[in-house]
Amino acid sequence: MKNMIGYCGLDCEQCDAYLATINDDQKLREKTAKLWAELNNAPILPEHINCQGCRVEGVKTVFCESLCGIRQCALKKGVATCGDCSELESCPTVGAILENNPSALKNLKE
Repeated sequence: MKNMIGYCGLDCEQCDAYLATINDDQKLREKTAKLWAELNNAPILPEHINCQGCRVEGVKTVFCESLCGIRQCALKKGVATCGDCSELESCPTVGAILENNPSALKNLKE
């Protein structure tokens, strides 16, 4: 599995925060901050939109670094991704992502 697959199975290389970071794209940071602030009803600013991927060393968004329950669980269990966890199929923590993103489950099973 490539390193840019997140603990949850999403492809970090497709994430707008990752793309804005590696391309130093301020307009994408602004667009992403606005969308994420609306979706999460939270004060998310463009300067918060910096991430190099949740499973690699480097900068992460505040959410990915410390608020993502999926990442925290995987780190606590010591698994490379949720795909290595015996509770994957019944897990409520990662369940919503897997339900809404079939490609995430496929990534975890590869």
